[in-house]
Amino acid sequence: MHSSANLNELQNTAIGVGLAHGKSILIGEHSVVYGAPAIAFPLPDLQVRATVQHSAAPVLLSEVYSGPLSNAPARMSPPLTAMRESAKRFDLDPAAISLTIDSPIPVERGLGSSAAVATAVVRATASLAGVELTELDRFNLVQYAEHIAHGTSSGLDAHAVVATGPLLFRGGVPKLLRNKKEVTLVIADTGTPGKTSIAVGGVRALRENRPQLITVLIERLAALTESAEAALGAGDHELLGGIMTEAHATLNELGVSSHELNKLVRDAIAAGALGAKMTGGGLGGCTISLARDPADARRIELALRSAGAVCTWVSTLQQTAQ
Repeated sequence: MHSSANLNELQNTAIGVGLAHGKSILIGEHSVVYGAPAIAFPLPDLQVRATVQHSAAPVLLSEVYSGPLSNAPARMSPPLTAMRESAKRFDLDPAAISLTIDSPIPVERGLGSSAAVATAVVRATASLAGVELTELDRFNLVQYAEHIAHGTSSGLDAHAVVATGPLLFRGGVPKLLRNKKEVTLVIADTGTPGKTSIAVGGVRALRENRPQLITVLIERLAALTESAEAALGAGDHELLGGIMTEAHATLNELGVSSHELNKLVRDAIAAGALGAKMTGGGLGGCTISLARDPADARRIELALRSAGAVCTWVSTLQQTAQ
C-alpha cells in the first residue's frame, strides 16, 4: 500500500509522452480544393515530441514561448486547445498539467507543424491518463485544434502526420499508397511564411475571371497526381522527379509560387535533383526536391543552403508494400 503522500509524489512525477512527424504535399496542392486528388508525404525525420505532467503551477515550455501556461500567447492556442480538450476527454484536470513541446518543424511553412504538434500533445495526454487512444479520438481532437489554427481544415494534415507511407487524399478520404522504393526528399525553407489563404483566394479569383485557363491547369495537376501515384508504385523516380517539376511549373502558372520558390527549384535541379517543386499553399514556404539517395540528398542540401535556403532538412520514407 502507498501512503497518500507517496501517491501524490507518484502522480507529480508521472509523465506522458507523444510523438508525431511532419508532412509535405508531394503533389496536388490547390487542385485538391476543386475535387482533384492530392498526395501527402510523411516526413518521418521531422519528429515532434510532446511531454505532459501533473503540476500545481502549470508551465508551457516551447521554442515559441516558455512560461506560465496562463500567460501563453494566442499563437499557442492550438496546442493548448489539444491538451485541454484531451485532458477533459480523458478525465484529467486541464488546469493542472504542464506541457513541453519539442518540434523541429517551422510554422507556416506547409509542413504540418500545427497538426503534428497537436497529435503529439493528444498522444502525450492520453499516455498520462493511461488511456489507449483510438485513431478516431486522436483525429477528432486534432481536428478540433486544427480548426482553431486554420478556421477550417480538410483533415489531410491530421492524417499525414501519423502516416507510415504516402497518402492519396481525395474527397476528404485518405488511402495509403504503395511506395516500391524508399524516397528521399530535401526540404528547403525560403524563410518566408506561406500565404495559403491569399493563394487560394487568388486562384479562386482567377477561376472567376479566366475559368477555361484554370480548368486546364487543374485538370493537368489532377493528371500529374495520377501519374505520380503510378510512378511511386513502380519505383520510377526519374519519372516522379519529372512529374514534380512539371507540377511546379503548373502551380507557377496558377500564380501561387514566388521568386524565392522558383529560384530554389532551379537551384535544386542544377544540383542534381531528379525533380523539385513548391509544397503547400505557396507564395512562400518550402520546396521539396527528389534525391536519388541520402548521399545525393546531402549534396543537394548543401547546394540549396549556399543558394539562400534559410533551413534545410532531409527525410527518407521507406518502401511500403501494398
